[in-house]
Amino acid sequence: QVQFVESGGGLVQPGGSLRLSCVASGFTVRFYITNWYRQAPGKEREFVAGISAGGATTHATSVKGRFTISRENDKNTVYLQMNSLKPEDTAVYYCKNSVTPWGQGTQVTVSS
Repeated sequence: QVQFVESGGGLVQPGGSLRLSCVASGFTVRFYITNWYRQAPGKEREFVAGISAGGATTHATSVKGRFTISRENDKNTVYLQMNSLKPEDTAVYYCKNSVTPWGQGTQVTVSS
């Protein structure tokens, strides 16, 4: 089955860090552009970061300098390292590419 499974979310205090994982199954992740998205309550889903097949990365302005997308090819996994988290980063985080459906995501809550 072609899919991503997201994990690594949780409750963290402002200023804290989390690393999200996105494990691919049914395909080889390094052949595709993979993006992280997030959706906060009452808001539309938004782009967070992306990594190309060649390894080039891009990050939304709102997370630039705090979040880093990366990929580990031998684990067929894409990561999102999130540092200096803010309450406004609270959302469900998803990864997706052109061949996968939307998964269940992983909840990130930033609160004191």
